[in-house]
Amino acid sequence: MALRFCSPRFLVFVFVVSAIPIAYIISEERAEPTNHVFHYHSTGFFRECAKWDDQGRRFLASFLEGGVGEIHVPKDYTPGVVLQETTVVKDFELAGNSSLGIAVDSPRNRLLVVSADLLRNKYSALAAYDLSTWNRLFLTQLSGPNDEKSFADDVAVDADGNAYVTDAKGSKIWKVGVNGEFLSVIRNPLFTPKEWYKTLVALNGIVYHPDGYLIVIHTFSGNLFKIDLHRGGEVKLIGVNGDSLVFGDGLELISPTKLVVAGNPSGRLVESSDGWETASVVAKYKGPAHRISTAATVKDGKVYLSHLVGMGYPKKTHALVEAVF
Repeated sequence: MALRFCSPRFLVFVFVVSAIPIAYIISEERAEPTNHVFHYHSTGFFRECAKWDDQGRRFLASFLEGGVGEIHVPKDYTPGVVLQETTVVKDFELAGNSSLGIAVDSPRNRLLVVSADLLRNKYSALAAYDLSTWNRLFLTQLSGPNDEKSFADDVAVDADGNAYVTDAKGSKIWKVGVNGEFLSVIRNPLFTPKEWYKTLVALNGIVYHPDGYLIVIHTFSGNLFKIDLHRGGEVKLIGVNGDSLVFGDGLELISPTKLVVAGNPSGRLVESSDGWETASVVAKYKGPAHRISTAATVKDGKVYLSHLVGMGYPKKTHALVEAVF
């Protein structure tokens, strides 16, 4: 999820934050967590997405102000110890843009990072960085000031290293090749709901399924889509039962049949037994609502939700909360 000033998403964010009583926030922060939480100190209040890098034993987090940080978890980590974030990417060529969705591409030892213009929706890009040296491997511009307004939001990578980036403003998906070459755009009428207010935040979280298709969520409609890459990008609406996925944000596929949706509430577990033709919301997890969950990741078989808002001053403390379904 990403915010821009004076946009409906930003106004919703301000409303949510201002509507929560301060006393409630204090009590929630002081309460002993029932599930495991990794806390870490950072230099910024907003962290949009976090993913676990198993090879490096670290969480990687994207900065809403632009950049990427790593939170190393030592093997002898003691629960309750506050970890430290270290900035590893601060790309001056992307200054003024936010870093949003990220994806760890372990087979190619790289991190894919989505960047976008918060204020005007006039720039979107995808970059790749080497996970060992943090050298930039490529930077691919997806939209510019002369294009339609777009907001690159999240990214997934397929088995061949191709990347797929969602456009939360223009309701489309960009495809970028393994070496950064721009390949194509996936559009479909199903991506645009009839109700105007459901188009305010469009395609958001995205994952690649090992059977050769993408699963994508539309935030304001709650629609979940299956995009078959073996059939030229054929798009189908996944029939979801059990509960709504409205305000769904980041996605994480935890098995071929199980998907975690971060958002409101903090997390929902969705299952499918027919190859994601249909699915059901089978469980929900309610975490620290005042921090606003935006992404999910898996560490050692456990699901952790990352949150947009950090607390405290001058040190900002962020939370990666285990979601138990």
